[in-house]
Amino acid sequence: MTRGGQNKERGAPERTCLVSRETGSKSGLIRFVIGPDDQVVPDIAGKLPGRGMYVAANRSLLDKAVKKNLFSRAAKRPVKVPETLVADVEAQLVARVASLIGLARKAGKAVAGFEKVKNWLVNEDAQVLVQASDGSGRGKNKLSSPPGKGAFIGVLTASELGLAFGREHVIHAALAPGGLTKSIVEDAARLSGLREDLGGASTGKGTKNI
Repeated sequence: MTRGGQNKERGAPERTCLVSRETGSKSGLIRFVIGPDDQVVPDIAGKLPGRGMYVAANRSLLDKAVKKNLFSRAAKRPVKVPETLVADVEAQLVARVASLIGLARKAGKAVAGFEKVKNWLVNEDAQVLVQASDGSGRGKNKLSSPPGKGAFIGVLTASELGLAFGREHVIHAALAPGGLTKSIVEDAARLSGLREDLGGASTGKGTKNI
């Protein structure tokens, strides 16, 4: 298992973290490339051109990579590392997870609101339960992840989850099975890896894989 909370998948592409030197699935790592101005750029989607450098989705390891500029060693030449790099990675992951949930909503694969989520869970339409990290514990405890096959995402705040549904705040949401849901769970696990060292409400109950 990588430090970002991802299980190794048989046959999945693997890369080595330039900080820990541990090898793991690409889904649990953050890819970086060097831009035309020799600046390190996070490639959250893994699609930017150029030679990729990988760091496990873990705040401590990312902080170390920035502090010691391990990217220069990996690139075998001097490169510039923005002081905000770790914060940029976190913000981009939040935006990506919210965007993917929004796409799932438009496809009829995601719902929000206590009653709708409860109905999906009762009818076994949900594969993933999503709850805001800063929501009321008493309210959240009334719903449980789908048994056996399900996953839980608890790393987004109510306002971040609200972005996916075009609302100011969302506490409860659910995702149906599908390719989008798999991607959401993977990216939420990477985000959880960045937030698990922070403590407090931002970490919630974390994220469990499908």
